[in-house]
Amino acid sequence: MADDDADDRLLAKDALAECSLNGELHFVEDGEELFDYLERRGKYAELANSPRPSLILLDLNMPRKDGREALREIKSNPEFRKIPVIVLTTSNADTDIAQIYDLGANSFISKPVTFDSLVKMMRILGNYWCEIVELPAKK
Repeated sequence: MADDDADDRLLAKDALAECSLNGELHFVEDGEELFDYLERRGKYAELANSPRPSLILLDLNMPRKDGREALREIKSNPEFRKIPVIVLTTSNADTDIAQIYDLGANSFISKPVTFDSLVKMMRILGNYWCEIVELPAKK
Protein backbone atom coordinates (compact mmCIF):
# COMPACT_ATOMS: atom_id res chain seq x y z
CA MET A 1 0.00 0.00 0.00
CA ALA A 2 1.36 3.37 -1.03
CA ASP A 3 -0.18 6.17 1.03
CA ASP A 4 1.42 9.19 2.65
CA ASP A 5 -1.21 9.46 5.41
CA ALA A 6 -0.09 7.58 8.53
CA ASP A 7 -3.67 7.41 9.85
CA ASP A 8 -4.90 5.85 6.60
CA ARG A 9 -2.10 3.29 6.72
CA LEU A 10 -2.96 2.36 10.31
CA LEU A 11 -6.67 2.08 9.50
CA ALA A 12 -5.89 -0.14 6.50
CA LYS A 13 -3.70 -2.38 8.65
CA ASP A 14 -6.40 -2.66 11.32
CA ALA A 15 -9.11 -3.29 8.71
CA LEU A 16 -7.06 -6.03 7.10
CA ALA A 17 -6.49 -7.66 10.49
CA GLU A 18 -10.22 -7.44 11.19
CA CYS A 19 -10.90 -9.32 7.93
CA SER A 20 -8.63 -12.20 8.97
CA LEU A 21 -7.15 -12.33 5.47
CA ASN A 22 -3.96 -14.24 4.95
CA GLY A 23 -1.11 -12.27 3.52
CA GLU A 24 1.22 -9.47 4.35
CA LEU A 25 0.59 -5.79 3.92
CA HIS A 26 3.65 -3.64 3.30
CA PHE A 27 3.44 0.14 3.47
CA VAL A 28 5.34 2.82 1.61
CA GLU A 29 4.76 6.55 1.89
CA ASP A 30 4.98 7.75 -1.71
CA GLY A 31 5.64 6.69 -5.29
CA GLU A 32 9.41 6.98 -4.93
CA GLU A 33 9.44 4.57 -2.01
CA LEU A 34 7.03 2.29 -3.89
CA PHE A 35 9.61 1.94 -6.66
CA ASP A 36 12.38 1.36 -4.14
CA TYR A 37 10.23 -1.49 -2.82
CA LEU A 38 9.34 -2.89 -6.25
CA GLU A 39 12.92 -2.66 -7.54
CA ARG A 40 14.42 -3.82 -4.22
CA ARG A 41 16.60 -0.73 -3.83
CA GLY A 42 17.93 0.98 -0.73
CA LYS A 43 16.35 -0.27 2.48
CA TYR A 44 14.47 -2.93 0.47
CA ALA A 45 17.60 -4.50 -1.08
CA GLU A 46 17.42 -7.43 1.35
CA LEU A 47 14.13 -8.45 -0.30
CA ALA A 48 15.91 -9.18 -3.59
CA ASN A 49 14.84 -12.84 -3.59
CA SER A 50 11.30 -12.18 -2.34
CA PRO A 51 8.29 -12.30 -4.67
CA ARG A 52 6.78 -9.08 -5.92
CA PRO A 53 3.48 -7.94 -4.42
CA SER A 54 0.29 -9.61 -5.60
CA LEU A 55 -1.63 -6.33 -5.46
CA ILE A 56 -0.87 -2.64 -5.05
CA LEU A 57 -3.20 -0.25 -3.21
CA LEU A 58 -2.25 3.20 -4.45
CA ASP A 59 -3.21 6.65 -3.20
CA LEU A 60 -3.28 9.42 -5.80
CA ASN A 61 -2.09 12.45 -3.87
CA MET A 62 1.33 11.81 -2.37
CA PRO A 63 4.55 13.84 -2.21
CA ARG A 64 7.64 13.27 -4.37
CA LYS A 65 5.96 10.93 -6.88
CA ASP A 66 2.18 10.90 -6.83
CA GLY A 67 -0.07 7.96 -7.64
CA ARG A 68 -0.60 9.01 -11.25
CA GLU A 69 3.13 9.04 -11.93
CA ALA A 70 3.64 5.76 -10.09
CA LEU A 71 0.78 4.09 -11.97
CA ARG A 72 2.15 5.30 -15.31
CA GLU A 73 5.57 3.82 -14.46
CA ILE A 74 4.15 0.53 -13.14
CA LYS A 75 2.05 -0.08 -16.23
CA SER A 76 4.88 0.85 -18.60
CA ASN A 77 7.33 -1.54 -16.93
CA PRO A 78 7.15 -5.13 -18.28
CA GLU A 79 8.32 -6.49 -14.91
CA PHE A 80 5.51 -4.79 -12.94
CA ARG A 81 2.61 -4.22 -15.35
CA LYS A 82 0.83 -7.46 -14.47
CA ILE A 83 0.53 -6.49 -10.80
CA PRO A 84 -3.06 -5.34 -10.24
CA VAL A 85 -3.23 -1.73 -9.08
CA ILE A 86 -6.21 -0.56 -7.06
CA VAL A 87 -6.36 3.20 -6.70
CA LEU A 88 -7.73 3.95 -3.25
CA THR A 89 -8.13 7.69 -2.81
CA THR A 90 -10.26 10.47 -1.38
CA SER A 91 -10.89 11.79 -4.87
CA ASN A 92 -14.05 10.98 -6.75
CA ALA A 93 -13.53 13.47 -9.57
CA ASP A 94 -14.63 12.20 -12.98
CA THR A 95 -11.38 13.49 -14.50
CA ASP A 96 -9.30 11.48 -12.00
CA ILE A 97 -11.37 8.35 -12.59
CA ALA A 98 -11.04 8.60 -16.38
CA GLN A 99 -7.30 9.35 -16.20
CA ILE A 100 -6.60 6.49 -13.80
CA TYR A 101 -8.31 3.93 -16.02
CA ASP A 102 -6.53 5.39 -19.07
CA LEU A 103 -3.25 4.79 -17.22
CA GLY A 104 -4.14 1.13 -16.71
CA ALA A 105 -5.51 0.90 -13.17
CA ASN A 106 -7.50 -2.22 -12.41
CA SER A 107 -9.93 -0.44 -10.07
CA PHE A 108 -10.69 3.04 -8.73
CA ILE A 109 -12.19 3.18 -5.23
CA SER A 110 -12.99 6.23 -3.13
CA LYS A 111 -11.72 5.69 0.41
CA PRO A 112 -14.52 4.63 2.74
CA VAL A 113 -15.36 7.18 5.42
CA THR A 114 -16.04 4.74 8.28
CA PHE A 115 -13.91 1.95 9.67
CA ASP A 116 -16.72 -0.58 9.17
CA SER A 117 -16.94 0.40 5.50
CA LEU A 118 -13.18 0.06 5.18
CA VAL A 119 -13.28 -3.43 6.70
CA LYS A 120 -16.06 -4.42 4.30
CA MET A 121 -14.11 -3.03 1.33
CA MET A 122 -10.90 -4.82 2.41
CA ARG A 123 -12.81 -8.08 2.81
CA ILE A 124 -14.30 -7.74 -0.69
CA LEU A 125 -10.94 -6.80 -2.23
CA GLY A 126 -9.20 -9.66 -0.46
CA ASN A 127 -11.84 -12.14 -1.51
CA TYR A 128 -11.86 -10.97 -5.12
CA TRP A 129 -8.13 -10.47 -5.72
CA CYS A 130 -6.79 -13.28 -3.52
CA GLU A 131 -9.41 -16.01 -3.88
CA ILE A 132 -11.48 -15.51 -7.04
CA VAL A 133 -9.19 -13.98 -9.66
CA GLU A 134 -6.42 -16.00 -11.30
CA LEU A 135 -3.24 -13.92 -11.36
CA PRO A 136 0.05 -14.61 -13.14
CA ALA A 137 2.64 -16.50 -11.11
CA LYS A 138 4.83 -14.28 -8.94
CA LYS A 139 8.46 -13.82 -9.87
